[in-house]
Amino acid sequence: MSAPRPLDRAIPRPPRIDSHQHFWSVARTDYDWLTPALPQLYRDFLPADLGLFLTSAEINLTVLVQAAPTLAETRFLLDLAQQTPFVAALVGWVDMLAPDAPDQIAMLATQPRVRGVRPMLQDIPDVEWIRKPQLRAALLSLIDHGLSFDALVRPVHLPALLEMMHHHPQLRVVIDHGAKPNIAAGQREAWERQIRVVARDSTAHCKISGLVTEAAPGATLDVLRPYLDVLFECFGPDRLMWGSDWPVVNIASDYTAWWEMTQQYLLPLDPAAREAVFGGTAQRFYRIERKACPSSVSIGG
Repeated sequence: MSAPRPLDRAIPRPPRIDSHQHFWSVARTDYDWLTPALPQLYRDFLPADLGLFLTSAEINLTVLVQAAPTLAETRFLLDLAQQTPFVAALVGWVDMLAPDAPDQIAMLATQPRVRGVRPMLQDIPDVEWIRKPQLRAALLSLIDHGLSFDALVRPVHLPALLEMMHHHPQLRVVIDHGAKPNIAAGQREAWERQIRVVARDSTAHCKISGLVTEAAPGATLDVLRPYLDVLFECFGPDRLMWGSDWPVVNIASDYTAWWEMTQQYLLPLDPAAREAVFGGTAQRFYRIERKACPSSVSIGG
């Protein structure tokens, strides 16, 4: 009789991670962009509001991203993250031009869930801002402390961003929302040309988040598909990560609809590629430990 074969060991899949979501409280008043003119967003959005969507999509963990350019808001998010088991990583904010920016970054790096910072480049009038030599100390501090850089940019910012990455090749950079192409106006050619150069000439990662918000209301997958095709061709699944951009996604869609749309788009991919986009890439980029994954999503706190 032949010896029994060892049981096959199932390889655990990476946790499903929403790589880009926000919380805010209107009463804080440090969100200059958040006004009653955005009725879909002008209210508090807190962990209990997100938990049910995560459960429905079977998402285990999230990356919480700043939404106001203040250290006070980052401290507010740190408090929420510590109370919320599904928040595995936090991207905060510092004044990168401040003389004490390296000290601010060092302080943030001591916080267990902080994984990066995000200057709100899209809101800075100077599209060349990221080229400023005064930023060098802050960028080097990010590298020294192992923190990443979330690039909230539009296509016009990509040349300056690429130059910055050439000067700081050790800095881990992820481009938020696919660099926000103007899908509603069908402005694809210039964005595609620039995003291809960035993907080819840097190690930047990219989030497939926020795209539906850049399209006209009621946009279908057929409208978004050409842009998704470019991102997948340029970056590949190992440099792409899915994010909801919740609750901003509510402007044009909702959490479940965007999740289902991207699920449909990714269906033809092999399982390993889907797992990378829906969790593995974010887990590596944001250095999320597997033990951070809760057995179930908690919607309290």
